[in-house]
Amino acid sequence: MRRVVFAVTGTIAGLVALLSFKSHSPTVPVAATSGTAGGSSSSSSSSSSSTSSSAATVPGEFPQGSLTGKLTPGETAITGNSDNTVYGPVQVQLIVKNGKIVKVAILEQPASTIHDIQIGEYAFPRLISETLAAQSAKIDAVSGASYTSAGYIASLQSAVDHGL
Repeated sequence: MRRVVFAVTGTIAGLVALLSFKSHSPTVPVAATSGTAGGSSSSSSSSSSSTSSSAATVPGEFPQGSLTGKLTPGETAITGNSDNTVYGPVQVQLIVKNGKIVKVAILEQPASTIHDIQIGEYAFPRLISETLAAQSAKIDAVSGASYTSAGYIASLQSAVDHGL
């Protein structure tokens, strides 16, 4: 009988401890969501001009927001179509110089939850790196960011089709 009482008491104490555990929720900078409310499909058909919004740099080291205002001579901005994913729209903008992709900016990204932003901070730098290396839309998706990767690749392909 004592064993049963100790087992039940231990189980209850363990459950109370488990349920009272507070997990650490990471803080996300406000700049991570500032460029996502900009122009969508209405500006996606233009190849060298788009709506001008303030470009915010996210700690994930990928430019967010239009880079049109920061072009050097010989560079052209090409905006891809916005691709709607399950978690939100993804839209990219390419900066091309002499037929070569030199920069990629994220105009729209899923940002409904902290998890969406964390996935973007993880996936977009890898996708941009692969884009600059491949110089095409034939890149691999990022594991753990399947929908975001698919949206990025679709928007990238539409930008490549418009201007390269």
